[in-house]
Amino acid sequence: MTQATDVEPGPVETMFAADLASRNLGIELTHHGEGTAEVRMTVTPAMVNGHRIAHGGYLFLLADTAFACACNSHGPVTVAAAADIVFIAPAHEGDVLVATACERTRYGRSGIYDVSVRRGDEVIAEFRGRSRSLRSEKTKESR
Repeated sequence: MTQATDVEPGPVETMFAADLASRNLGIELTHHGEGTAEVRMTVTPAMVNGHRIAHGGYLFLLADTAFACACNSHGPVTVAAAADIVFIAPAHEGDVLVATACERTRYGRSGIYDVSVRRGDEVIAEFRGRSRSLRSEKTKESR
């Protein structure tokens, strides 16, 4: 007989649960591990611009959400210091997009993460984010 135990949510689950911007757009956290994360979103009619393609801001937000989950996987509260995106192909209404983030390096309180946004097997955008962990208010150890 197995006994159920209450498992404390980790930093990624805690952050994502409070991320109303991402969750209200239907973004789902499908996988995360140390320095990695994967999120998924379906392009809705409200996300389509005047050219009948997904507005780039929504693709950026999807990639940024994967980035946030990956860089917060280590525990300290971590935010974006800078980010950029290259749009390779358009997304359309109804497309299911998956953003996969991967840590490239961490040094001190800083990190670099790459995110690929895919529609099926096709890469439609590449994002690079630079992160910065916030100082601990308890110890001021990162000053």
